[in-house]
Amino acid sequence: MAFADTYFKRFQSDTIQIAKKPQNDLFLIIVIPSYNEDELCKSLQSISNCVLPHKSAEVIVVINSSEDTSAEIKEKNRETYNKALAFAEKNNTSKLNFFILNKENLPRKFAGVGLARKIGTDEALHRFNYLNNPSGLIAGFDADALLKNNYLTEIETYFNRNPKTNAASINFEHPIAGTGFSKEIYRNIINYELHLRYFIEALRFVKFPFAYHTIGSSFVVRADIYAKQGGMNRKKAGEDFYFLQKIIPLGNYGEINTTTVIPSPRLSDRVPFGTGAAVSKMIENDTDDFGTYNFDVFILLKTFFEKTVEFYKNSDYSDFSQIIAEFLDINNFKTDLIKIKNNSPNITIFKKRFFDWFNAFRVIKFLNFAHEKYFSRQKVKNESVKLLKIYHNEINMPDNEKDLLLLYRKIQKKTSYKI
Repeated sequence: MAFADTYFKRFQSDTIQIAKKPQNDLFLIIVIPSYNEDELCKSLQSISNCVLPHKSAEVIVVINSSEDTSAEIKEKNRETYNKALAFAEKNNTSKLNFFILNKENLPRKFAGVGLARKIGTDEALHRFNYLNNPSGLIAGFDADALLKNNYLTEIETYFNRNPKTNAASINFEHPIAGTGFSKEIYRNIINYELHLRYFIEALRFVKFPFAYHTIGSSFVVRADIYAKQGGMNRKKAGEDFYFLQKIIPLGNYGEINTTTVIPSPRLSDRVPFGTGAAVSKMIENDTDDFGTYNFDVFILLKTFFEKTVEFYKNSDYSDFSQIIAEFLDINNFKTDLIKIKNNSPNITIFKKRFFDWFNAFRVIKFLNFAHEKYFSRQKVKNESVKLLKIYHNEINMPDNEKDLLLLYRKIQKKTSYKI
């Protein structure tokens, strides 16, 4: 019995899409969902340009459309499919193989990036299951993204050196200058990526244990962990965030900062949030500012998290700010805390169960609650400066968003996050 047989029985996902058997030394499969794409082959070429690893790798592309997708987009998908097939035929080697799937008329209830990514990641799991290789790696990537040519070798090196790692986020950097996009898009993506990095760095400032980037084009997970956690979800947006929030709390989560994924900053109306949606919204509202969370809210959260150990003996939180206390009451914390304590024989287990409760979803819920009732969102430049001054003791502060972003990139690439 192979390691993922139970997964396929449980989820009735036993249809194999690719007939060709995998290489015996297969270590990595990159999964790419694609819908209405113009530049897929550029992304595939970016992978093909990589320095080849010692073991073999594969790429699975899932071109997809729904029952109610227009005939025009379906036809465009078919053209993309034929171009990608031709690319695969020309570029397949013994070390790197490309497989192209075209899934049309998916159920409108589920069709979207989540289902497409799931089709591809489940197929990747089939291939590792055939080899009975639970340590095989499945990477997320996007059909409009690029990467540095050491991507394959750095993933291989990282997991060879860190064999107990369950999964990892990979460094990402949007293009912030050039001629490929308008000045307006570059200006807006600088603000949006600065927001993403400020948010993660603020979570690290409060010592939140699960403070990692969750970008669909820049993560990698072991096949057995993927199976044990129930695989990818079918959400139409944010599937990457929801999936990784099942993986990160398991521990042994890492960061690969020695290579870089380059997501596209292009406009998009396909999903209600994410990079494309954020840039589109800024342009629509005629602003280059991405309003971010007020840093004062993170200071409140830090004070609360610092008292976590005290809750092991004392359930009283009346000393905390009104904002914290009100949020805890609304979320039934006092009752849940009793359950957490009753199931925690020691402080280590208590802290784990506490952050299982106050997880990333609840952190975002708290931030939104605080900003809806007590705070207002602020310019990302201002808040990111506040954080740098307090958390990193920065004195020579950049005076523009681009240089601030470059500084945040440098800080987050320098060391992997551990608490």
